[in-house]
Amino acid sequence: MGSGYVLIVAVLLLGGVIATLGDRIGTKVGKARLSLFNLRPRQTATLVSIATGSIISASTLTLLFSVSSQLRTGVFELGKIQDDLAQAQNQLERAQREQDEVEDELASATTERERARERLQEINRSLQAAREQQQTTEEQLQQTRQQQQTTEGQLQQTRSQLSSVSQQATGLRSEIESLRVERENLQRQQESIQAQIAERDQEIAERDVAIAQREQLLAQLETQQQFLSQQVADLERQYQGLFRGNIALGRNQELVSGVIQVDNSNEATQVITRLLFEANRTALQRIAPGTPTDRQVISIETREVERLIDRLSDGQEYVIQVLSAANYVIGEPCVASNEAPCVQVFVDAAPNRLVYQAGERLASTQLENAGATDRELVERLNLLIAATQFRARQDGIVGTAVQIADNRTESLLSFLESVKTYGQPLELQTIAASPIFTTGPIQIELLATRNGVVIFETGPILSFPGLLDAD
Repeated sequence: MGSGYVLIVAVLLLGGVIATLGDRIGTKVGKARLSLFNLRPRQTATLVSIATGSIISASTLTLLFSVSSQLRTGVFELGKIQDDLAQAQNQLERAQREQDEVEDELASATTERERARERLQEINRSLQAAREQQQTTEEQLQQTRQQQQTTEGQLQQTRSQLSSVSQQATGLRSEIESLRVERENLQRQQESIQAQIAERDQEIAERDVAIAQREQLLAQLETQQQFLSQQVADLERQYQGLFRGNIALGRNQELVSGVIQVDNSNEATQVITRLLFEANRTALQRIAPGTPTDRQVISIETREVERLIDRLSDGQEYVIQVLSAANYVIGEPCVASNEAPCVQVFVDAAPNRLVYQAGERLASTQLENAGATDRELVERLNLLIAATQFRARQDGIVGTAVQIADNRTESLLSFLESVKTYGQPLELQTIAASPIFTTGPIQIELLATRNGVVIFETGPILSFPGLLDAD
């Protein structure tokens, strides 16, 4: 600021001095009436004044340029400075646009990460459901194997007793082959489920690698390790319980069941709450007899309950079962120590649909021995009933209790006595006595036919129109 004042004062003083000198020189030139370049004295004085003014301007600019570097730069480099300023402005705008694009990409990446996390959670739930389905299928396969072993034992006993009757042996081989085919179907279903689980495991592994590279989920892995350690401890406890034979609840064992039909979520919530309360009381009575029933010991995911409520709110009739998700022994430690609810359960809901129409044939077997004894006849009848129950389970019926001839004992005894005294080979059949729904029970009538003609029955044949035509 001080140098500017000094510069202004210097310019004023220099201008005054030069103007005074010019005036004096002009005056002297005018008085002397000098002539330059053959000009008149007056024109010569004018030329001297012009030269004096030019000198003033030149000296002023020289002084300014020599003293102020900013002025030199502004005068001689102004265009370049403006170009640099415009270029810097363009670079600033381009950098701003790039910053906006980076922020947009960051927001998109964040959204994609959230979506990937949601997809991973959905895959985990699907994997859990597939594993549960695999467990159910394996248990059904085990039941089928046990039934096959029972059937094969009965076959061996029948062969030893009826070695001379080749036709009956052929019939038994046919039934065993049918059971083997059903077992192979179950095995194929199991292999298909295992393949699906393998594919899901591969997808989960890929997702885990991607998430591990981005977020370093070391803390979650440690938490999962602790959870698995707890699970191992629980499984060891369950194994000890199985070894000692003091199991209170078995895996997939029913705690409570019922048939419901509601029209809205409020009613569905009330029904599910009541069923879970009954299931909690049943589990507490079996695991810790004598314990007050107001304690909560069962545990179920809130999402599963919400999905179940949404499903039940459609106004259809459903068969509801609350099942144990694992094996629990009497005096389970987590229950006895009054910890958080630890008895894992899940709810199975199936539409209560019509499975069999009245008069539909369920199973059949051949009675080839004309002179069958009471024992042989009862064994054949038991095999027929077991085949009926097996088919009912395969078709989704929950209650597999069988009622023959509406539980009329005299009708069943009369039927068996008639078959025994008939003295000729017959085909024994079970048919649905009334419409059979998912909830059961399996109400059946027995028929004894020969060459498509009904010989004996436990119920009136007129109740089943079109039965013989279907055969």
